[in-house]
Amino acid sequence: MIPVEVEMDFPAEHGGNVFGQFDAYMKKIEQTLHVSLILRDGRLKCIGQQKAVQQAVSVIEELLELSKRGNIITEQNVNYTLSLSMDDQPAHLIELDEDVICHTVQGKAVKPKTLGQKKYTEKIRDKMITFGVGPAGTGKTYLAMAMAITAFKNDEVQRIILTRPAIEAGEKLGFLPGDLQSKVDPYLRPLYDALYEILGADAFMKNMEKGLIEVAPLAYMRGRTLDNAYIILDEAQNTTPAQMKMFLTRIGFGSKAVITGDLTQKDLPFDHISGLEEALKVLEKVKDIGICRLTNKDVVRHPLVQQIVAAYDKYEASKNSGKGKNGRKKTKDR
Repeated sequence: MIPVEVEMDFPAEHGGNVFGQFDAYMKKIEQTLHVSLILRDGRLKCIGQQKAVQQAVSVIEELLELSKRGNIITEQNVNYTLSLSMDDQPAHLIELDEDVICHTVQGKAVKPKTLGQKKYTEKIRDKMITFGVGPAGTGKTYLAMAMAITAFKNDEVQRIILTRPAIEAGEKLGFLPGDLQSKVDPYLRPLYDALYEILGADAFMKNMEKGLIEVAPLAYMRGRTLDNAYIILDEAQNTTPAQMKMFLTRIGFGSKAVITGDLTQKDLPFDHISGLEEALKVLEKVKDIGICRLTNKDVVRHPLVQQIVAAYDKYEASKNSGKGKNGRKKTKDR
């Protein structure tokens, strides 16, 4: 096929941001879509097969518009826009950029970075209970925390309750020193990290002392009714069905709950059923419950994390395809 050539205006001042240091992002676009890009005197020339050129121009236009809005273009922006263009889907980066949830204590805007994350935040806004399920690095906990803090600041709820089951990731921590809070803190550290970043240490400590922010293990929820609260259950894949039912029946009037988890990272004993897995089946058709399934395309950590998640997904799929219905390896008939 004969290559086509397309030219477009490209403001020189955005070149360094859109195409990255030493044109790293430009090279990534060229290698991924098999096109050639030439930037000279405010004009960008794109040469390649017609479909590839259309995809490249679409990617560059999205990134340029994002740059014009004052954003620093990251490798995640480039990778995500490229992956959607290859699936013939528009990236809608501007739409994502406009959806600011809140600002961190340093003034950084917290907003969804992928379409999956945007659907997740919309479900949290619309539904009383939302399940966010997906691999590590998809922002499940962080975005839920940002939504909770925003609701708290706007007086939509009176307090924030953060909880997770106290199960180690394949390790035994033994007998930890200190009082009860000191013993459970290591399990709850990821929740503290997100709170410190968004709310700031001083505001967090003040609200914690007043009892307006509570961080506690799941076992502490039994017997309580949680009214006018924003409740986040993190690492829900490590709950038992009984624990999950107990948690869901704590939710009172004026409350919202977000349950997050990754079914590929269960730390339960091998023969135990995950409460999250069961709840997703049982509650799938309940009207006021939202279920959002994030994928490896929604990973917003280092690009290497996205590759690791994808590699594990592929490995798990191939491992499962080699087993029969009873979970045993398929064998050829002799």
